[in-house]
Amino acid sequence: MAEPLRSNRDFRLLWLSGLFAALGGQMTAVALPLLILKETGSAVRAGAVGTVAVCAVLITMLPGGVLADRVERRRLMRLCDAGSLAAVTALAVAVWNGHAPMALVLLVAASGAVLNSVYAPAAFGLMRAVVPPDQMSTATARLQARTATARLVGPLVGGALFGVHPALPFTAQFLGLFLSTLCVALVRTRSEARSRAGSVFSRRELTAGLSFLWRLPYLRTVLLVFGLGMNFSFGALTFTALAVFSDSGRSGLGGGFVITCVSAGALVGALIAPRFAAERHVRALVVTTCWSCVGTAAVLAWLSSPVIAGLLCALCMCLSTVASIGFLATLLVVTPEERIGRVQSAAGFLSSIVQPFGPLAGGLLLTTLGGSAAFGVIGCVLGVSAAVVTLAPSVRAGAGASREKPQGTGAPEAEQETVAPQPPEGPDPEPAATVRTRPAAEPGRATAGPGSGAAGPGTP
Repeated sequence: MAEPLRSNRDFRLLWLSGLFAALGGQMTAVALPLLILKETGSAVRAGAVGTVAVCAVLITMLPGGVLADRVERRRLMRLCDAGSLAAVTALAVAVWNGHAPMALVLLVAASGAVLNSVYAPAAFGLMRAVVPPDQMSTATARLQARTATARLVGPLVGGALFGVHPALPFTAQFLGLFLSTLCVALVRTRSEARSRAGSVFSRRELTAGLSFLWRLPYLRTVLLVFGLGMNFSFGALTFTALAVFSDSGRSGLGGGFVITCVSAGALVGALIAPRFAAERHVRALVVTTCWSCVGTAAVLAWLSSPVIAGLLCALCMCLSTVASIGFLATLLVVTPEERIGRVQSAAGFLSSIVQPFGPLAGGLLLTTLGGSAAFGVIGCVLGVSAAVVTLAPSVRAGAGASREKPQGTGAPEAEQETVAPQPPEGPDPEPAATVRTRPAAEPGRATAGPGSGAAGPGTP
């Protein structure tokens, strides 16, 4: 019988590592745009930092997964930690000296995004080695709860520190990363693929994760519909709610309440997921989440109450977080160990690629049609996604119906077969403008669903 997670030393270290890194990242998520506005007075330049970071993540995500399947993963995480510390140190010193050049800010934002793209799949691989399959869902839920807590606390603390001195949030992130690095260094478990991936920029290796996901109908459908479609639509829904209930920017109280409720819903979902045995009820949770989003859009098209909007969005986020945790636990268990980095990166890529366009679509609909009609159109798009997930035979069959034998991995055939998860996942996203956006071993960022780490009702 496996030891409980609370007695699992390496898991506790990974949990603490992610907590320190996430808190630091959330502090600078607020401080960085404020710093740029203070230095330049240009909102365009402040937005450019986020754009650079998002582009860097999308470009390097798939190569990062290949690298995680080539190098011993704990060692790779430590190298990324060292690079992050160097970048944050340079920025903190510049701010303390009274001037942070735009070129340095862009360089730090881009390097942090690139390092995150390498770190995240390595952390997933290491967590798989640390946590037994029957505890994967519980471990995923605890990591999600940790990151949701950081999202609630970090921006508030970062804003307060910036008010005292602009360099304090970046100094706090440096300390957080230092403690995170120390925790990873103390982890005893090693994780290395028995059959290493090929060249990082090989077309075959870059698409290996996508190919694996595509050949399993259950994973393919959930990621495409729940990951892409719902992430995009819920991003549009939350942005529209933010704009409508902030009275087009004249008052931030209503919109701020909605966003706070969304964060609270993610935290509640992560806390209750282990009680629901999320990995056993993924389909029911996914279907319920989708139709809840449809209902939320329909209600918001008729009622103009920020309280109701906040509570409904919190419910959607809560359900999505539970569903994403169950899906991620399934994904981690069914993926062959030697492919975990590439598959995780592929899932994250699919869940993340549409996220920047959801708010843009919501803004266009709101400008063109007005609030009620915008919510109605978004509800129709959500309804299509919900219908597909409800009726798709591949989703009803579940993960256990598929058997995949990856080619060219070099693993014994018995271990190449995809199996149903043992009883005992996101795209959370931390803002792209943070210097270091990764939570260590954080499953919530690379899974399907409007909740996992993306612009949707959840954390993938």
